[in-house]
Amino acid sequence: MTIDTLAASSVTLPPDDRYVIWLDIDNTLYSASSKISQAMGQRIHAYFVTLGWSDEEASEMHHKYYKQYGLALRGLVRHHNVDPLDFDLKCDGSLPLEEMIKPDPGLRSLLESIDRRKARVWALTNAYRTHAERVLRILQVDDLVEGLVFCDYSEPNFTCKPETEFFHNAMKRAGISDPSKCFFVDDSKTNVEAARNLGWGRCVYFCEYGMQVVEGGKVKELQGDEKELPNGIKIVSRLEELRDIWSDVFKEDVSE
Repeated sequence: MTIDTLAASSVTLPPDDRYVIWLDIDNTLYSASSKISQAMGQRIHAYFVTLGWSDEEASEMHHKYYKQYGLALRGLVRHHNVDPLDFDLKCDGSLPLEEMIKPDPGLRSLLESIDRRKARVWALTNAYRTHAERVLRILQVDDLVEGLVFCDYSEPNFTCKPETEFFHNAMKRAGISDPSKCFFVDDSKTNVEAARNLGWGRCVYFCEYGMQVVEGGKVKELQGDEKELPNGIKIVSRLEELRDIWSDVFKEDVSE
């Protein structure tokens, strides 16, 4: 079954004893140096302004909803009857991604080195399906990601990270009942901590120290030098470090 088939339907897979490696997409599979978060933030801010808010009010509401729901769009849909598909078209859908990110041979090599006899690879994103698939195609790793769990903007009451229901639905879709068999990497500390609190086994916070990103419309510089967060959450600044942290699910011989 291909990622397109899984993403396009509500297919729930039968139980599978292998681990599941869950990959966030934006600002995780590609570097924050691409400035995609900045471009996305500008478009989201402009969308808020079209709803009648001043620049200052739009900034305040954008940040408020991001902090409250993990996704600004959740607040717009819940409180302002915004059409999420229109939002997606004008925000994520308008990004010139092909000019901002390129195929990543290193990322491809990393995913090819995962022992599929031991682990499956799925993507777990707060983006809509079209954006998620577009990024995976541009990076040229779409054929290495077996399943995609995304925010289904076509559903009136869609859920997103870090909501418990979103993580539970992801496990159900992948046909896995034991949370300890879930490996997860995300650039949001909140999302990683939420997954870990639900019993997800090995969670990793991806943080490119020194880089600037935009979260909820606010510019944030990634700072710190920790190697681990409470509750056993590891921190990496390069995805290549996953080979050591999750060494038991990578092939011993990369030629295998």
